[in-house]
Amino acid sequence: MTGQPPAADPAEVLSVEDLNVRLGGRPILQDVSFTMREGEFTGLIGANGAGKTTLLKVILGLQPPTSGTVRVAGQSRTRRAGLVGYVPQKIGLDPDMPLRARDLVGLGLDGQRLGLPLPSARRRKLVDEMLAAVGAERFADSRVGNLSGGEQQRVMIAHALISRPRLLLLDEPLANLDIASEQDVVSLLGQVTREQGVAVLISAHDMNPLLPVMDRIVYLAGGRAATGTTDEVVRTDVLSDLYGQHVDVIRVHDRILVVAGQSGGTRVPPPSADAPAGPCEDEPQPDPHLAESASP
Repeated sequence: MTGQPPAADPAEVLSVEDLNVRLGGRPILQDVSFTMREGEFTGLIGANGAGKTTLLKVILGLQPPTSGTVRVAGQSRTRRAGLVGYVPQKIGLDPDMPLRARDLVGLGLDGQRLGLPLPSARRRKLVDEMLAAVGAERFADSRVGNLSGGEQQRVMIAHALISRPRLLLLDEPLANLDIASEQDVVSLLGQVTREQGVAVLISAHDMNPLLPVMDRIVYLAGGRAATGTTDEVVRTDVLSDLYGQHVDVIRVHDRILVVAGQSGGTRVPPPSADAPAGPCEDEPQPDPHLAESASP
C-alpha cells in the first residue's frame, strides 16, 4: 500500500444533454447526449446531412438549440469565449495573399481585438512554440496560400490551439487530403490530446483513419446519436437500431465496414451511386458507411 490518493479522473470539458435542434420546422438533431473529458479524442462520424455541422455550431454558440443543454468546462453558451478552438472545413486561402504561416498562427492570439498586432518577443516565442508543436517550423515563413492541404491544416490547428482552449473542434479536416497527409494530421491530433490535454472533437465521414487514436465515438444518423467507445457503438445491434434497418459490421484488415441489408421503412436511405448532393449541409444524405449488401 503506497498511501498515495487515487488519481483523479480527467475533468469534464464538454457536456451535451438531451440536445434537440429544429431548423425550418424539420428535426436536425434529436435527443443527442454525450460528454468529453480533457485529453480525450472523440470522432463525430456521419454522412452529409447527419447533423454534424449543426452540432458543432451549437457547441460553438453559433446555433441556439431548440431544447437541451450544452456546457463547455461548465460554462453556458454566453461564457465560452477562449474555451473552444475551431478549425473550419473550408479555409479558402488566396495564394496571392501576403500572409505567412506564422502570421496566421499569431492571429489566434488576438481574439476579437481589431487592428494589427504589435510585434513582441513574447508573441514571437508563443508562435514559434506552437509552430514547433504541430511540426510547421520549416514552412513558418511561407505564404499560407502556397502550402499543401496537409501543411495548411497544421497551420490552422496551430492557429486554433495558440490561445490554449480546453476543447478543439475540427470540421472535416481530412476532406480532400491524400492518404499520407490524412495520416499525418490524425497523428498530430492524437499527439495534441496526449501532450496538451485538450479534448478533441473531429467530424468525419469515415471513422477508419481515426481508429488508431480515437477514444470515443459519436455516431450520427438521421439526427440521432449512438455514443461510447468504438467497440460499444460500432456493433450490429447498436447501428441497426440507429439506422432503423438491419446492418452488419464487418472488420477487415483493421478497417470497419458497415453493410446494409434490405431496406424496409428505413430512417436513413441506403447509398445510391447516382444520388445527387443535397442543397443543405444538413439535408439528409445517403450514408457512405452503408454499403448495400448483395442479397437478392
